[in-house]
Amino acid sequence: MCGLVGLVGKGDVGPDIYDALTVLQHRGQDAAGIMTCQGGRFNQRKSEGLVRDVFRQDHMQRLKGPMGIGHVRYPTAGSSGPALAQPFYVNSPYGIALAHNGNLTNSEQLTRELFQDDLRHLNTDSDSEVLLNVFAHELQTLGKLSPGAEDIFQAVTAVHRRCRGGYAAVALVVDYGVVGFRDPFGIRPLVVGMRETSAGTEYMLASESVALDVLGFRLIDDVEPGEAVFIDAAGQLHRRQCSSSPQLRPCIFEHVYFARPDSLMDGISVYKTRMRQGEALARKIMRLRPEHDIDVVIPIPDTSRIAGQALASELGIKFREGFMKNRYIGRTFIMPGQSQRKKSVRQKLNPVPLEFDGKNVMLVDDSIVRGTTCRQIIQMARDAGAAKVYFASAAPPVRYPNVYGIDMPSASELIAFNRSVEEICELIGADWLVFQDLDELVQCSRSGNSSTAGFDCSVFNGEYITGDVDRDYLDRIEALRNDDAQTRNRAQLLAEGTVVGIHNDAS
Repeated sequence: MCGLVGLVGKGDVGPDIYDALTVLQHRGQDAAGIMTCQGGRFNQRKSEGLVRDVFRQDHMQRLKGPMGIGHVRYPTAGSSGPALAQPFYVNSPYGIALAHNGNLTNSEQLTRELFQDDLRHLNTDSDSEVLLNVFAHELQTLGKLSPGAEDIFQAVTAVHRRCRGGYAAVALVVDYGVVGFRDPFGIRPLVVGMRETSAGTEYMLASESVALDVLGFRLIDDVEPGEAVFIDAAGQLHRRQCSSSPQLRPCIFEHVYFARPDSLMDGISVYKTRMRQGEALARKIMRLRPEHDIDVVIPIPDTSRIAGQALASELGIKFREGFMKNRYIGRTFIMPGQSQRKKSVRQKLNPVPLEFDGKNVMLVDDSIVRGTTCRQIIQMARDAGAAKVYFASAAPPVRYPNVYGIDMPSASELIAFNRSVEEICELIGADWLVFQDLDELVQCSRSGNSSTAGFDCSVFNGEYITGDVDRDYLDRIEALRNDDAQTRNRAQLLAEGTVVGIHNDAS
């Protein structure tokens, strides 16, 4: 999962892109980058780390220009390292930089095509570089000295014909403008907004609407599935549907976990969706255990807080903050390696014993992925004096890997894979475990936008909506994503100690 920003303004856009990336930091903590354009030249700074650590004052002073793009990243196939920080760049045609959120499921095929047919060289194994080169090749085949909106849209149309999977992207074409586009299913999010200034109208693309809010931009719309939005150098906004058969099927895990609650996605309020998740979960608890003995509802900070509040209100039970969070520790299920994840949980959360002592506690989390975190948290609750520890997940069991841009574990490392709810309950050490029903979860999201065709729920039901994910593909994902493979990859990067690709300002 990654965060994207694209901006065409009336002055230097670097500071605004920086601010937007800090708001989107929850979408990626592995690396960050900004590329701006001024007078036919690209200015770039990218590196591993958080936004606040990657960019210093001297970097920002060099990021000049009225148009630019930005990216925050965490790896989506186990790969990491400085060479994979985005945006990526190619010099032909024109000079194009691109930042990408998602995953191409036919990346291997495209890599072969780019080498054998398009005669393009790739520096990395990143599918983002693949997407950039497909877009660049399709734009180059048009043979235009000065590309306009129609040329951009033709190139994006060809991208949709060739690429499969979930993807949202922003690209900067030197001196011509910024383009944003979204896959034909709209799996990964992208919005567009505008801001009126004394110098004129400015336009911005971002992964979430909250980035627009913070910078004073007004949300115009979501970029539609298959649509391309082009903001030219003169500040004019152009939009075009570039897919022959688009349908809105966004990733439902955005609503469960990834997106900030103050964001709107495809007309759906993430905050209200999580409230509905808590209410639906409470109704299921009442169906299963109408005579329950729950004394207090305690959320696992932070993404489950809204669902936990709604659940407690629906049940008429006290809601309490029983865990205090260290906000300087990253998201644990994306931490590299099991030992690091275990260490991170203890550093991240500390119980308030008064809220546990002698009580029957219902802990609420947004989901259960590996089970590492909730198992430790349940033990922490017992150590703090809880009489009984129940556990509620606002999402159904995660039984299948994500192939559209979320670096979830391999299937064998998912605690719910090939296990019953009772077996999961025993493994995590809870006295009782309840999961949200998938139909209810879908309805919680659809209530925000009834025109939605459906949602990508593949991590829960194993149904991959692009129709090109087979057993062989999942086996390859398994080999790339398991902890052993990631450990070997990190060791190789450390041994090589090199950065491949465009020269990066590392000062």
